[in-house]
Amino acid sequence: MKKKGTELKDLTVIELKDKLQEERSTLTKLRFSHTVSPIESPMRLRSKRKEVARVLTELRQRELANTTKK
Repeated sequence: MKKKGTELKDLTVIELKDKLQEERSTLTKLRFSHTVSPIESPMRLRSKRKEVARVLTELRQRELANTTKK
């Protein structure tokens, strides 16, 4: 689990926003495909949801760090 956090810390804000958009679109596609016909591994939905949350958390931490420096 720690590995994912360190990977996100290496990315720039623009890269994080791109990754967030990509993960959200993947999650949406997974949800639609799961609604139509159940996917093989429903755990993929959970892992994608958590990945979106990780990216959002990293973006928020950077935002808070920038406001406290000012």
